[in-house]
Amino acid sequence: MKHDEIDGAGLHYAPCRYGLSRIFFRGPKRRLDSPYITFVGGTETFGKFIDRPLPALVEREIGQACVNLGCVNGGVDAFVNDPTIMATCRDADMTVVQIMGANYLSNRFYSVHPRRNDRFLRASTVMQAVYTDVDFSDFTFTRHMLTVLYAKSPERFDIVVSELREAWVARMRNMLNQIGPRAVLLWFSKEPFCDTPWDSRPGKLSVDPLFITASMVDKLRPQVLEVIEARPTDVAQSMGTKGMYFSPAQAKAASEMLGIGCHQEAAAKVIASVRRHVIKAA
Repeated sequence: MKHDEIDGAGLHYAPCRYGLSRIFFRGPKRRLDSPYITFVGGTETFGKFIDRPLPALVEREIGQACVNLGCVNGGVDAFVNDPTIMATCRDADMTVVQIMGANYLSNRFYSVHPRRNDRFLRASTVMQAVYTDVDFSDFTFTRHMLTVLYAKSPERFDIVVSELREAWVARMRNMLNQIGPRAVLLWFSKEPFCDTPWDSRPGKLSVDPLFITASMVDKLRPQVLEVIEARPTDVAQSMGTKGMYFSPAQAKAASEMLGIGCHQEAAAKVIASVRRHVIKAA
């Protein structure tokens, strides 16, 4: 994956690796031999199209290194099975874990790419038995596959959603166990943090984090310092793509992402959490 520059739009990601991890993260690379805070998450944490994403904003304010381990289209699987990432988080003063969608992980029904978690690899025999009327060789991306499965049969699709949710909670527990007690969860999304059924929301299968409810996150509260809710205000969302870097061909993709104002609001909430749990303790 190349994240060095966006089609001549002028934004450089300075991709780097840490230890033996095979994932390219956003640079510049941070030193890990002095106190630091880690950020684990998907496209929002990485900060695609944004010069100073959430981790950089927090770093500038608190004056402590913030290691951006965000991964474009990443899910829990990209991190939980990577010893380098888990060790980096375990040694941090605090780890901010962005809540990522349940569609981005391997489960009893299908497998995803170990690093590019939006990529569909294969359907299990269980999935093929449930959906005998679907040719799974047609799919490259998990969201496309899920959209087709839902259109085929909403009733059968409920089984898939239940499996994804159970797998997500189990995988998150595993990851938080590896990270240790100095972690916070971050809800960074336009979606409300609630238990509203996913199929009753306007975006349905296009929302992020997909299939995650407040009740699912509540099950993880005993393992973290706190849960930070950073749903952007209308003012932040009204800024749209102002100040973002992207080529004309990427304008639509950029318009669907959280903009600069959203990152600034989320950073303020994370900074408050750092001051409660790290700076005050020090």
